[in-house]
Amino acid sequence: MTQLSKSSQDYLKTIYKLTTQQERVSTSQLADYLNLKPASVTNMVQKLAQAEPPLVDYQKHHGVALTPDGERSALEMVRHHRLLELFLHEVLGFSWDEVHEEAERLEHCISEKMERRIAELLNHPRLDPHGEPIPNHNLEIVLPHDLPLSQLRRGDQAIIRRVDDHDDALLRYLDEIGLRLDVSLQVVNCVSFDRTMQLQIAGMDQPLVVGARITDHIFVEIITN
Repeated sequence: MTQLSKSSQDYLKTIYKLTTQQERVSTSQLADYLNLKPASVTNMVQKLAQAEPPLVDYQKHHGVALTPDGERSALEMVRHHRLLELFLHEVLGFSWDEVHEEAERLEHCISEKMERRIAELLNHPRLDPHGEPIPNHNLEIVLPHDLPLSQLRRGDQAIIRRVDDHDDALLRYLDEIGLRLDVSLQVVNCVSFDRTMQLQIAGMDQPLVVGARITDHIFVEIITN
């Protein structure tokens, strides 16, 4: 396969991320996520579809999905990115809100030899600092079976397993208010009008009130009694 440009790799990785939640992704969704003009996104998607071998399946008005070759390239970048995030966090001491941008810059540069060394140093980890699964060396990945905190209802108990890493400011805020990985919580109340939730966090005296901007980006495992 031809060596892909940084831009092409970013597109494939983003399409992979968005299509873990839906079968196909529209060019407008891609444009919003990447903060680019829709015309530019359509042009790049068409180029990826015309690559040899094709990296995406693009159908006008029906969006885009990765081909098997495109998915393999995307998973390679996902592996680089998430291993680097964990390396930056655990070895170099970066906070979880700092690692995403650093890994974005580095993921295109590291060799496969360096990737293997990092994985060995970290004892072949399964999760990155935000709870996202890391593809193994064969580019196999076990997708999480969690659900957004916003879907819980009054009385539900859960453990935080994963947090969206796309918003550094959100990660900093979550750290400040104690919503971190593996934290246990219970939903005290839900308000349907504005989608706010009142949460009792393990180890905290007072309940915490948070809105959908937070609860849509935290993913939990429900505790069954």
